[in-house]
Amino acid sequence: MSSRVEVPGFEVPIVDIAPYVAGGGAEARAEVARQMDEACRTVGFVQILGHGVPENVTDGLASAVDDFFGLPLDTKKDYRVDGANRGYSPPKSESLSLSLGVESASRMNDFFEAYNVGVEARSFTALDLDERDYGINLWPDVDGFRERVEAYFGHASRVARTLTTVFADALGRDADFFDALTDHSIDVLRMNNYALPEGTVSLDGDLTGMGEHTDFGLVTVLWADRVAGLQVLGGDGIWHDVAPAEGALLVNLGDLTARLTNDRWLSTLHRVKPPIVDGSIVRRRSVAFFHDGNVDAVVETLPSHLDADDGLAYEPITVRDHIAAKLAGSRQGKANTAAVREAARVLAAAERAGS
Repeated sequence: MSSRVEVPGFEVPIVDIAPYVAGGGAEARAEVARQMDEACRTVGFVQILGHGVPENVTDGLASAVDDFFGLPLDTKKDYRVDGANRGYSPPKSESLSLSLGVESASRMNDFFEAYNVGVEARSFTALDLDERDYGINLWPDVDGFRERVEAYFGHASRVARTLTTVFADALGRDADFFDALTDHSIDVLRMNNYALPEGTVSLDGDLTGMGEHTDFGLVTVLWADRVAGLQVLGGDGIWHDVAPAEGALLVNLGDLTARLTNDRWLSTLHRVKPPIVDGSIVRRRSVAFFHDGNVDAVVETLPSHLDADDGLAYEPITVRDHIAAKLAGSRQGKANTAAVREAARVLAAAERAGS
């Protein structure tokens, strides 16, 4: 079953994936795959129901986020891990637009703080993997934090893999097509807190909660509270507000899925503006599960998606090299010169907004 959330000038598809989660016949699953294909081709951003994540698990996640980000800043900084996609990132320490090679016009880094955990190389005991490609988790000394986060991580991992099964069906591939790309996937859970202090604000310029960017990997599963701020770049070149439907998880495609499909499925540009309601800043939280793929997998365009006139849209690339270039942009300030298509879309939207 599919419905739409109406946002002025923009439609966000909602797809119920229950036939893939709770068991459904071939006809029901085919209909879900058809709806997903349409959403990926037209928006690249979708809300899912029927995902099977219990409410008490998401409530536990939200309370864990509150408990950690409620700590004093100096305490949180003790959990910073330089050079790794793990641990704490303070406000204004990242600039996600540089992951696309685009510098923010205001030259201000993003006003969010984050905490990252993820899969470790030692989780795959049968493989000889380098822990530098994955990272080692640093768990804060917060009562029950790890247990609450790991409970949600397990469900988010399941949902992401359910989605790749839906994707395989939608692309006309075997159901296990993505296994070769994801059986030792780099999976990262990023907890975000938009850290401008709450209260009335007078703005003398354009502040950025999280800069415009595309996600790096195959698919992102996002839990977010229902506070304004998330914006998606539509096919009309305009930024549109998006808020999750009641009980829904937000899903967007990453760069590697766009590469697989030669951009027939969209790696959605999105950003977060500081959540300001009636002149006052309100707190906003989100938690993104990034399902990025195997570090050593080579991602290349599917033969069925090659353009007979233009040829390959992208050169083959390993997941390791792609993610390294993106992280060098967001965390080390090195503009990603390989993100030509994504950067062009950001710059076109900026030009349109200024005209």
